Amino acid sequence: MTTVAYRTGWLQTLLDYITLTKPRITLLVLVTTAAAFWVAARDFSLEVFVITLGGTGLASSAAGVFNCLFDRDVDALMARTRTRPLPAGRVQPGAAALWGSLLLLASVMMLALGANLLAAGLALFAVLFYTFVYTLWLKRTSPWCTEIGGIAGAIPPLIGWAAASGRIDAPALVLFGILLLWQPPHFWALALGRAEEYRIAGLPILPVVYGDGATRRRTMLYTLALLPMSLALYYPLGTTGIVYAVGVTILSLRLIYLAWQGWRAPSPDATKRLFLYSLLYLAIVFSLLVLDTILL
Repeated sequence: MTTVAYRTGWLQTLLDYITLTKPRITLLVLVTTAAAFWVAARDFSLEVFVITLGGTGLASSAAGVFNCLFDRDVDALMARTRTRPLPAGRVQPGAAALWGSLLLLASVMMLALGANLLAAGLALFAVLFYTFVYTLWLKRTSPWCTEIGGIAGAIPPLIGWAAASGRIDAPALVLFGILLLWQPPHFWALALGRAEEYRIAGLPILPVVYGDGATRRRTMLYTLALLPMSLALYYPLGTTGIVYAVGVTILSLRLIYLAWQGWRAPSPDATKRLFLYSLLYLAIVFSLLVLDTILL
C-alpha cells in the first residue's frame, strides 16, 4: 500500500512539474522554430536542428514555469487555472523558481554552445520579456498586454532562423510578424468566454476593459492583417512558391470569415470555432512553408 502511494505521489509530482512548463504551448513553439530553421538552412545540419529545438523548447518551458510562478495569485481566483500545481499547493514557489531557472540556464547553454550566440540571446530575451514585461507588468496593468506581450511569443522563428543562418533576414521578420498578428485573435477567442473570470482576478484584458464588441472588431482587424503579412513571403520576398501562397490564402480567408462571423453574429460556438481553427491555422501555415520549400 505504501509503495503504491509513493509511486502515485512521485508520478503526480512529475506531472505537476511538466504541467508548469505548459507543454501544449511549447509544441506550437517548436513547430514555428523548426519551420524557420528548415527554410533558413543552406547546409542542413540535423545535429544543430535537434539542438535548436531542444534549446528553444527549454526556453519556452522556462517561460511557462515563470508565468505560473508569478501568476499563482491570480490563477487561484480563476476556475480555469485554480487547480494548477502552484495555486493548488502541490508545488512550492521556491521549487518552481529553481525549476524554471534550471530550464533557462540549460536553454541558453545549449543554444550558445550548439547553435550560436544570436540564437541563445534571442531565447534569453524572449523568456525575460515574457516574464517581466508581460507577466509581471503589462498583464496586470494594461489591455495592450496581449499585443505587446506577443513579442515574446513571436520570437521562436527568429531563434530557428538565427540558429540555421547566424543572422536575421527579412523572411524571418515576416514569420515574426505572422505570429505577432496571430496571437491576439487566438487569445481573445479564449478570453471572450472567460471575461468574468479575468474581471474577478483584476486583469485588464481587452474584453474586460473595452467589452466584447471592441474585442471582436479588433480580432477582425488582426485576421485581415494576417493575409498580406503571410503572403509577403511569396511576394515581394519570393521565399516561397505558389503552393504556399494558395494554401495560406485559403486558410486566411477562412480565418477572416470566422472572425467576421464572431463579430457580426457573436455566440459561444462562433468564438470556440475561431479559437480551435486558429490553432489549426498556425500549424498548417508553417507546415506549408516547409512543404513549399521542398517542392521548389
